[in-house]
Amino acid sequence: QVRLHESGGGSVQAGGSLRLSCAASGITYSSNCMGWFRQAPGKEREGVATIYTGDNSTYYADSVKGRFTVSQDNTGNTVYLLMNSLKPEDTAMYYCAADLFTTCGSFWYTGRTYKYWGQGTQVTVSS
Repeated sequence: QVRLHESGGGSVQAGGSLRLSCAASGITYSSNCMGWFRQAPGKEREGVATIYTGDNSTYYADSVKGRFTVSQDNTGNTVYLLMNSLKPEDTAMYYCAADLFTTCGSFWYTGRTYKYWGQGTQVTVSS
């Protein structure tokens, strides 16, 4: 059974940094599309970043390019989201998602292709 567990959220002032982690269990494939999404109250879910663990290809939403970095550990079972220069508008619940044995498609940001989701970790950025 595939499970995803996010951690690393918290409260930070604008301009600060946080690193989120997504620990995956039950995944036997080594090449998967792992994504980070967020949802703020009253807003739609937004694709933030994604990584194809097969070749480390990464993709980002325009709103976070240059500030956020998605990466994986050597095993591919843990994916990270390093968030720098945080802004109040980054405040949201952040979710990790996985689509197994596949590259990340052009429409990754919709979240529709990801089959597995974590419970989320809250990020709050104060001004």
